[in-house]
Amino acid sequence: MPLPLDELQARARRVRLLLLDVDGVLTDGTVTIDAAGGEHKTFHIRDGLGIVWARREGLDVGFLSGRPSPVTERRAEELGVRIVSQCGPDKGRGYAELVAARHLDDADVAYMGDDLLDLPVFRRVGLTAAPADAVEDVRARAHWVSRFNGGRGAVREFVELLLAARGAWTDLVRTYVD
Repeated sequence: MPLPLDELQARARRVRLLLLDVDGVLTDGTVTIDAAGGEHKTFHIRDGLGIVWARREGLDVGFLSGRPSPVTERRAEELGVRIVSQCGPDKGRGYAELVAARHLDDADVAYMGDDLLDLPVFRRVGLTAAPADAVEDVRARAHWVSRFNGGRGAVREFVELLLAARGAWTDLVRTYVD
């Protein structure tokens, strides 16, 4: 259920915490397991830079994953993301614990997810987003859908929307062109 631009921007201005699913949002959903049991995922550098900029502009950023992974922990550490919940398939419970611990209202949270496990979180947060290749049932319930697939810039595009609504995107761009 996409929102009209003015309502989307109003909700984006209120966001204090950006939560992101990992597999299918920060990655393309592919997990490679080698013969030694090592796990490999690919993350888009632009998504990572968007996360760094979001944090720099005062947004808390966290990962809410249904699957425990040392690779997810490593990526969070690289990006300075201190909120990492690898809660298993009950993302609704994981989300509830996160917001309670931080004393946040649901309206203060934006969440990007791509699959059915994300829908309990979608029902609660103030702003929902999905990558272009999210499953149909998620895209249909998202307030905003990226033009990009998961792991291919969807997070970056969402961060740009959030920062633009807060009036920070133009100034950020200006630091690189002036």
